[in-house]
Amino acid sequence: MARSHIYIGLSVIACALSAVAASRPQRADASLPVPPTVAMPGSPTIPDSDAIADILNTPVPDSTLAVPLLQRTLISDVDSDSLAAAVMPAGIDTPARSLIRREKVDLDNVVKFSAKDSMIMEGRNSAYMYGDAKLDYGDMKLEAEKVSMNMANSNVYAVGLPDSTGELIGTPVFTDKSGEYESETMSYNFKSQRGFITNVVTEQGEGYLTGGRTKKMENGEYFLQNGRYSTCNDHDHPHFYFQLTKAKVKPKSNIVTGPAYMVLAGLPLPLAVPFGYFPFSEKYSSGIIFPTFGDDYNRGFYLSNGGYYFAINDNIDLALTGEIYTKGSWGLTAQSSYVKRYKYNGSFNISYLTTIYGEKGNPDYSKQTNFQVLWNHSQDSKANPNMSLSASVNFTSSGYSRNDLNSYYSPSFTENTKSSTVNMTYRFPNSKWSLSTTANIAQRTSDSTLTVSFPNLTASMSQIYPFKRKRAVGKERWYEKIKLSYSGQFQNSLTAKQDVFFQKSLVKDWRNGARHSVPISATFSVFKYLNLTPSLQINDRMYTNKVRRQWDPNASAEVCDTTYGFYNVWDFQGSLSLDTKIYGFFQPMKFLGDKVKMIRHVLTPTISFSGNPDFGSPFFGYYGKYHYMNSQGEMVERQYSMFPNAVFGVPGTGRSGSVSLSLANNLEMKVKSDADSTGEKKISLIENFTVSQSYNFAADSMNWSNINTSLMLRLVKNFNLNLNATWDVYTYQLSPTGTPVRVNVPRWKVGKGLGRLSSTGTSFSYTFNNNTFKRGKDKDKNKDKNRRRSGSDDDDFDDDYDEEGDNFAGNNDRRRRRGSDDDSVDMGADGYMDWSVPWNLTFNYSVNYGYGTFNKKKMEYDGRITQNLSFSGNIQPTKNWNFGFSASYNFDTHKLAYMNCNISRDLHCFTMTASFVPVGPYKSYNFHISVKSSMLSDLKYDKRSSYSNGITWY
Repeated sequence: MARSHIYIGLSVIACALSAVAASRPQRADASLPVPPTVAMPGSPTIPDSDAIADILNTPVPDSTLAVPLLQRTLISDVDSDSLAAAVMPAGIDTPARSLIRREKVDLDNVVKFSAKDSMIMEGRNSAYMYGDAKLDYGDMKLEAEKVSMNMANSNVYAVGLPDSTGELIGTPVFTDKSGEYESETMSYNFKSQRGFITNVVTEQGEGYLTGGRTKKMENGEYFLQNGRYSTCNDHDHPHFYFQLTKAKVKPKSNIVTGPAYMVLAGLPLPLAVPFGYFPFSEKYSSGIIFPTFGDDYNRGFYLSNGGYYFAINDNIDLALTGEIYTKGSWGLTAQSSYVKRYKYNGSFNISYLTTIYGEKGNPDYSKQTNFQVLWNHSQDSKANPNMSLSASVNFTSSGYSRNDLNSYYSPSFTENTKSSTVNMTYRFPNSKWSLSTTANIAQRTSDSTLTVSFPNLTASMSQIYPFKRKRAVGKERWYEKIKLSYSGQFQNSLTAKQDVFFQKSLVKDWRNGARHSVPISATFSVFKYLNLTPSLQINDRMYTNKVRRQWDPNASAEVCDTTYGFYNVWDFQGSLSLDTKIYGFFQPMKFLGDKVKMIRHVLTPTISFSGNPDFGSPFFGYYGKYHYMNSQGEMVERQYSMFPNAVFGVPGTGRSGSVSLSLANNLEMKVKSDADSTGEKKISLIENFTVSQSYNFAADSMNWSNINTSLMLRLVKNFNLNLNATWDVYTYQLSPTGTPVRVNVPRWKVGKGLGRLSSTGTSFSYTFNNNTFKRGKDKDKNKDKNRRRSGSDDDDFDDDYDEEGDNFAGNNDRRRRRGSDDDSVDMGADGYMDWSVPWNLTFNYSVNYGYGTFNKKKMEYDGRITQNLSFSGNIQPTKNWNFGFSASYNFDTHKLAYMNCNISRDLHCFTMTASFVPVGPYKSYNFHISVKSSMLSDLKYDKRSSYSNGITWY
């Protein structure tokens, strides 16, 4: 600090000390006690402690309100790096020890004070502190640029001071056990614990309370005049607040106000109340959930989402809410979240909705009941390493989405199928075995079809080598390479319409069964480069009913006889495969350039033989036969399966002795790259291209199988294109009845090529964003920008909004005053501001080709293409604006089938969203603006339309 702050030089202090020491034997006047002199570092020593104690314990004459400043009452603390000194005027020592009278200390705690700039002591009871002054007294702390303290009347006065620019700095900050309070000026009395504060600012609950004139009481309560309460953290210019004419505050408990009204953007609104009550609670507690109100075109006025919240304990809660409409519709909802640390967490939502359209007795009257069950559960991996439980349940009745007001603007609104799964798995410790049980529900909402599969049990054993020696000596024996595994399943399922599902019989209608599978294989190296793999697959199926069929000539119909019992259906298949890898390298000619270093082609040929007996023979008893008279009067033999609609199916008919050939290809290229540390980079040209076909020697006709191809291309990073295709190798003719029949005439024998494409398809999803087409460094730079942009920063209302007008400079000044770094911008290499906008665009596309109708002129099936396209996007032009949409396209009608658009705006302490469906049968809109604070969540405005209005947007 500047040396001008030293009010008395060191020489003066030394002289004063000498004068005091010289005058001790001759005391002049006992009524004027001489205070001790506090010396600066490096100055002469202070008087002895006995002299100081005598003076500090001398009473002040003629002052009934004075508080003696005892030796242990005040503790001054001056920073060692400052030159501030506690200075007292010189006095006259007194020899009258008999006049010393000790008084009882009136303060309960020690008063500690310090200052960085300077500290001035006047007499025995006054102190002035400048520059980051701090004062501690018990639970009370006070910080300000200037603090004046008078111990005679126990008063403290704190105020801020202007800096060189005229800006007020170091305004008082008062802290006690009730909280922290900012103000412009403050007076406080240690003894009475009362104070007077001007322009106080304190955080209460989720909002901020300011008061023009405030009085602090000894019990910790505050009385305000001309106060304001707002959840906006811009204290000087809140975007909205409640103007309180007067209020009583119990910190961390509640605020009780007199007449109050709302002010929005500096404009008083005609929204006033004679009194107000703002409760605060830092505890987890139960309470009432206030409903929202609105108007629906078909159901009338409504109150929704009102009810009661139960804070059951720290691990689980429950919210019971309901909705009611003036035209008779109503609904109930139960929501709960639960968590147990290091164990599990989850939530569930159960809703019931009764919807009434029209007036009772009218033709258009209808009443629908729908429900929804949502449940999500996950187990912490630390809870149990051997057992896990997970659940993802989304079960709704077919009409729930159409009648729920909140479903129109959700992407799930267009979903035609919904699925639910609950799974529990147990892994036996130190074992190869595991056991799992699963429950599945699949819904098709278009026709309310349900497929329920429960219970599903699976027992599996991971791969083992049963003949492996525990202590291997020498080379590995051939039988040690034999490996096997096991998988067992039990399944019980039913498919039915939703309205008749519970009417189905558990025995007759439910399909159930069990299956056991044991694959056995071994791999041997032959001639160093060939891999020979023999394998055997054994399957066993268990069913509880069997169907026998016969022809009734009298009724000219098929008669079925179902018997119930325990039936085994088993089969096996053996195979032998031989494969290897062939590598080919190609180096481009030099005149083509040196960018491409090498091209590598990997060919993996596989030849295999597989065979199995005819499981359709009477020996196995899986198939039956009967004779019937056809329409031409001929006796025809028909073969049928005794286990129709079996869960795990039945073995196929006919012997099999097939030889299969498969060719897999991989093509890669190595190019120069400065980005890689090795100077080279590999690029995949064709990740995989496989062609396979088989020939069945045991079949009496149609020995050739269809040609199967698969292609996998790695187009860009993290995106692969998969394309599978099947090629038909036989021709077709018409039967006597005029239906197309596949005949044993290969296409190449009639000049139609090797095969005709019968089916193919692919699907992919990809997301484009503002980093997709940028290089590595640019991507990293934009990621940092987007992270800063999306970060939470509520310090400014808008990039270009100011209460006083569109004053961009004013906004920057305000940001700087608040210490915000939002005014920093990224500059490009050309010196201009680098402006980037986060955006993303996601495409989901699938295309399938298959046989359509039969063309009798060409004697071929015409192809049919089925396509599905959905896309969604989002753009954030500023950190406060956000635009998003999702849509699906119908290729049959060549129109948008559904589209949902969303616009959201962050209004600092408010949030605004607008959603609308502009096309399709569910045209509607929804507008919502509300306060962000959960305490004032009912301070909002909603406007919506119903899809029944049939609004036409274009």
